[in-house]
Amino acid sequence: MVEISNVRMAPHDWHSTAYVEEWIAKDVTRDDERRPLLRQMLQAAPFAHDRALDVLDVGGGYGIVTDETRKLFPNARIVLQDYSRPMLERAEGRLGAPSPKLRYVLCDLFDPAWPKAAGGPFDLAVSAIALHNLGDKSKIFASYAAIRGLLKPGGAFLNYDRFPGGTEPHFAALRQAGFARVESIFDKPPIAIVVATAP
Repeated sequence: MVEISNVRMAPHDWHSTAYVEEWIAKDVTRDDERRPLLRQMLQAAPFAHDRALDVLDVGGGYGIVTDETRKLFPNARIVLQDYSRPMLERAEGRLGAPSPKLRYVLCDLFDPAWPKAAGGPFDLAVSAIALHNLGDKSKIFASYAAIRGLLKPGGAFLNYDRFPGGTEPHFAALRQAGFARVESIFDKPPIAIVVATAP
């Protein structure tokens, strides 16, 4: 058992179709709370909404962030990355088959080679309620460096997540990874929306 936000729960089994189905059924009940925050996060992207952006959705799961990204940036080309095949199958069921504007990538953020699988370079990387699942801060911070390496000059990383212990250690890690500007545009501990821009 692990403790997350003072609630004891069993470890996630993202490779189990039954578990993923059950998890999604519960998660969608929070759409009314989360989608406005996702929209707030995406509005912080420093790009015109009609631009043909290359976007990476990190830990994209069943596709809620990609869905909101496509609404705001209809010309975007999006790569939805996750390491759960059942999640990616649900995303494809919701968002449609792979196409020139949408690609699904199965890879594990614990694998140092994951950036190669993701492709790029990208104008924008987005993530929501995902990276905290890596658990160990060193793994989370390593993902920040990998994401920075995938961004084009002037690119941005938008991260809506849980930050137990606060955002300051994450700000420091993002700066160390090479982001020029790091700020929080929403902070209601432990939840925050962090915006990091590349030089």
